[in-house]
Amino acid sequence: MKAAANINRRIRMLFHTLGLSCLGGAIFLQVLVFADIANRGYFMAVENNPAILTFEIILTAFALIYFIYIYLRFIRSIR
Repeated sequence: MKAAANINRRIRMLFHTLGLSCLGGAIFLQVLVFADIANRGYFMAVENNPAILTFEIILTAFALIYFIYIYLRFIRSIR
């Protein structure tokens, strides 16, 4: 029983670590994009590698799901 709880805790820790790092990376990239827009007046990014593009889309979807999960958990804790 204790081993299963320990594994469950590690999985939750991994989930939160990955989710928070995705959200932090998204915020950092937004700062870079807005800085580029402020300097040049526009932003243009092109990704030609389909593997990297797919990985970025998966990470974005995970970050969105994690954000919704944390948001709902926070809202439920207020009640």
